[in-house]
Amino acid sequence: MTTLTMAKAINAGLRRSLAGDDRVVLMGEDIGTLGGVYRVTDGLQTEFGPRRVMDSPLAESGILGTAVGMAYRGYRPVVEIQFDGFIYPAFDQIVSQVARMRYRTAGAVSMPITIRVPFAGGIGAAEHHSDSPEAYFAHAAGLRVVSPSSPEDAYTLIQQAIASDDPVLYFEPKRRYHVKGEVDETAPLADARPMSTARVVVEGTDVTLVTYGGLVQTARDAAIAAADEGVSVEVIDLRSLSPLDMDTVIASVRKTGRLVVTHEAPLSGGLGAEVAAAITERCFYDLEHAPVRITGHDIPYPAAKLEGAHVPDLDRILDGIDRALDRPNSLTGVED
Repeated sequence: MTTLTMAKAINAGLRRSLAGDDRVVLMGEDIGTLGGVYRVTDGLQTEFGPRRVMDSPLAESGILGTAVGMAYRGYRPVVEIQFDGFIYPAFDQIVSQVARMRYRTAGAVSMPITIRVPFAGGIGAAEHHSDSPEAYFAHAAGLRVVSPSSPEDAYTLIQQAIASDDPVLYFEPKRRYHVKGEVDETAPLADARPMSTARVVVEGTDVTLVTYGGLVQTARDAAIAAADEGVSVEVIDLRSLSPLDMDTVIASVRKTGRLVVTHEAPLSGGLGAEVAAAITERCFYDLEHAPVRITGHDIPYPAAKLEGAHVPDLDRILDGIDRALDRPNSLTGVED
């Protein structure tokens, strides 16, 4: 086992994929000589050369258009969108071409494109550098959407994404880039947890708490804090946002009878709404309380000094758990 930050774990996963398959190429703004804004691709151009790790123009639609052409020619391009809010110029390429091509050609043409996106807030960045646009892409049929929450998961998920014949949006929680964890760089990829499955991070019996990406650690902290008050919280890391592994969530809710979902993206139309609706449809008679969603607000991402009031934190998640349990509201002191 090797101790790596999440950024270094992604770097190691990219290196292993580049070394194992000559068809894998990396493209993005400043990913070569600079190693990317977050240094995730640091050293890869030196090791594999500028024909495998390519600095691109500042044109996201051009990056994705080039990736589509390369995929047509049998390559497996991995493109980096420098910041989450920069992905929108490439939106048409992704949802109109990348997502549809395999279906449109009845499987004759695959689009094995991996799109790396540093996403979400928590680092005091500007509004166009702190978006959570995952729901846009989870809504587009033909795309896989994943988000790691630990170095170990980041290492295996990036390799699985690159190996997939489906296009994959790989959302990297930038607030977790420098968090360290143990990674087994020698384990066969075939032994890793399947890319489309969720993971029970903390087992519990009273409430199911579902999240992904950068909020998984906050959810774990909430489970520890709730345990001090005698509440057993089961924490589920979705990992895959499309497709959703609802079987894991359903099994948990049938045990606990209560669901809380949290994410940084706004409330309306977020992944939490899909999870809550699916659970209400399939676990209605198991529920002891309506599902509770703890999310970002329905506003553009605020200025950095205000993000603490926007991003779900420990107190807001614990308040959601109290509501799901019909306990006195920790913020108002009254019953819901």
